[in-house]
Amino acid sequence: MTGTILITVPPLLFLAVLFGGGAVLRRVNIDIGGEPPINRRLFYLSKYAMLALWAVTVLASWGVKLFPIEAPAPLKIVATCFWLFGFALLFAGRLGLGASFRIGSPTEETGLETGGLFRISRNPMYVGVFSTLIAASLYTLNPVVIAVAVFVVAVHHKIVLAEEEFLRRAFGEKYAAYSARVRRYL
Repeated sequence: MTGTILITVPPLLFLAVLFGGGAVLRRVNIDIGGEPPINRRLFYLSKYAMLALWAVTVLASWGVKLFPIEAPAPLKIVATCFWLFGFALLFAGRLGLGASFRIGSPTEETGLETGGLFRISRNPMYVGVFSTLIAASLYTLNPVVIAVAVFVVAVHHKIVLAEEEFLRRAFGEKYAAYSARVRRYL
């Protein structure tokens, strides 16, 4: 029962914070919907695939059989740790970005966040996403989940590279100096 709660609650809370925060920001004329930095269809396909993998992991935690092989209990514990770590990064990154958060590249001027978790990683939210996808793969041991997770990671890495180019243009030397001292992921 505890495992089910630990798997189910974080994505639900994160989505509530994500969309609830977006509604709050819209009230002050800030739209969190940015411009996809890569092909629009590929961008949204990867985002929805990520949500689907989260849903599949939640269903697996409820005992829904998705594949004849079930992960052993110790592996599920490891997966749950990756899951919680990933969502902790997602929450901290989202809250750390505040009004600068966008899904995609901003269409208006925003700030460059370099404090908090962003002193350790330029992309803590993407590290969080990758951690949740590792968790989904380990928790389910489903080859389809693993394949989709690899696809989502590849597309999100492409998104990161495109966002970095945007940030270089938007913030110039400030971003170059930041990139020189803080790694892309870890």
